[in-house]
Amino acid sequence: MRKRSIATLAAVLVAGSLCAGAPNPRAQAAGGGADDRRTPGGSATGTGSAGPESTRRESARLGVDLDTVTIPELQARMADGSLTSSALTAAYLRRIEAVDPKVNAVLRTDPTALEQAAASDARHRRGAARGPLDGIPVLLKDNVDTRDLPTTAGSLALAGRPPQRDAVLVTRLRDAGAVLLGKTNLSEWANFRATKPTSGWSAVDGQTHNPYVLDRNPCGSSAGSAAALAASLAQVAIGTETDGSIVCAAGMNGVVGHKPTLGLVSQAGVVPISAEQDTAGPMARHVVDAALTLSVLSGADARRPGDAAGLLGSPDELSRAGGLRGKRIGLWRLPELGPAVDAVMTRTAAKLRRAGAEVVEVTPPYQKRLAELEFPALLSEFHRDIDAYLTTRDGPQDLAGLIAFNRAHPAERTCFAGQELFERALAAPPTTDPQYRAARAELRDLSRRSIDETMAAHRLDAIAAPTNPPAWTTDCARGDNDIVPSSTPAAVAGYPSLSVPAGFVHELPVGLLLMAGGHQDGRLLALGAAVEHRLHAWRAPRYLPTVGDGTSAERPAGDRP
Repeated sequence: MRKRSIATLAAVLVAGSLCAGAPNPRAQAAGGGADDRRTPGGSATGTGSAGPESTRRESARLGVDLDTVTIPELQARMADGSLTSSALTAAYLRRIEAVDPKVNAVLRTDPTALEQAAASDARHRRGAARGPLDGIPVLLKDNVDTRDLPTTAGSLALAGRPPQRDAVLVTRLRDAGAVLLGKTNLSEWANFRATKPTSGWSAVDGQTHNPYVLDRNPCGSSAGSAAALAASLAQVAIGTETDGSIVCAAGMNGVVGHKPTLGLVSQAGVVPISAEQDTAGPMARHVVDAALTLSVLSGADARRPGDAAGLLGSPDELSRAGGLRGKRIGLWRLPELGPAVDAVMTRTAAKLRRAGAEVVEVTPPYQKRLAELEFPALLSEFHRDIDAYLTTRDGPQDLAGLIAFNRAHPAERTCFAGQELFERALAAPPTTDPQYRAARAELRDLSRRSIDETMAAHRLDAIAAPTNPPAWTTDCARGDNDIVPSSTPAAVAGYPSLSVPAGFVHELPVGLLLMAGGHQDGRLLALGAAVEHRLHAWRAPRYLPTVGDGTSAERPAGDRP
């Protein structure tokens, strides 16, 4: 997608959001509290209420509902002077103190956050706001370089001096006036260290919990970003994905996650796994917020609403169910995720059909071959790319040094001991090897054909699939219990994908993953906005301590008609 098209999408979605409003929950869930409070520096220091009560208190103080408010609504309030970025940022900092000890999603807050907010307020008073993210609090996954905060990838090996410079995407956020609120916890080394890791755990900050049910896993290496959004600890967050780390975390925590087309967002200054698949992307509670954030991350200018005017349709199309009329969506059911998830997909298909969409059943080809080829290719690419990144940082200077560091530091082994992927990557063929190059070429070809051929054969606007199974219990001894195949075709192809909330299984969120061809990010986000509005599936977490039988949850509960 051209940057101008993304700017147009952002402008149109803003108009649609202001005209029709964001989808709101039919009922706010009530829930309990927590007893300790995290300071902006990250330590537990006292007592305070958490969860829904804290949200209600902060929302009443601000005059906006932190769970449901959108960026366009916040900007309208800041433009008329009835809300300041300082007040909004302070509210999110208080939320982090009150709620995060229960969830452990925010690794650290930026001590300059309120100064950044005050600077934004001054720009708003002068009528010189820099765009839709000016004054909006944003959390960054802790594998995105920041010159003034540590960037650790969850590992003690990088926990010393911060990087020398910001990642390119951080520079773009700063230039857009966003308030960089802090860093989120993640799966250490983006879940590319051990064969059976535990998602959401890092040696730097321990385990992140799913806000819906606290003994359940948040999924994916962007676990902290997704859990923080589910708990309303920031307006938007940045995640990163190689295969599933944005979208699975979004689905399992009941929020929106967009994995952009490869190359649309610069990876410079982001701890890598593979340049052939890695991308950063926006995570939010609403599609409109994700689209606005993408416009900044990609370098588009959302303040030029005339760019490629009309390409994505009218505001009403994008904010009402009418935007689905005549759309053709291919449903890839993935029955291996279980009958309860399949029941959510059946209800989802019925809702989309009632809104005027045509839903046809599809099965993208070549999935078995993709699964055979992807992992060996990633091993070679990780060795190459992590060696290059480590030379920019203090600490171990190559993969062999990381392996030695982990062997020498017991704290790196307090949840799971293995580093089998590191060891296998060290021994993998180099990326100059002919066999590796042939495998990557086949991967690229088959993954793109799996989507392109399916869309062409059925004349589709998008392919849809369940994003995730119900969250499994977090268990360091067992590791993850995940079966998440839906992210792979778009991840390997470098095509965009978008997860939006679809429903619940036994209190646990399930997402709907939408995917389309390369550079179709704008059209996919526009379709996602219409799907989001029609499904109306979001509800606030209740921070339940446990539910169900442990590893899966098979009976549907709480999915709205």
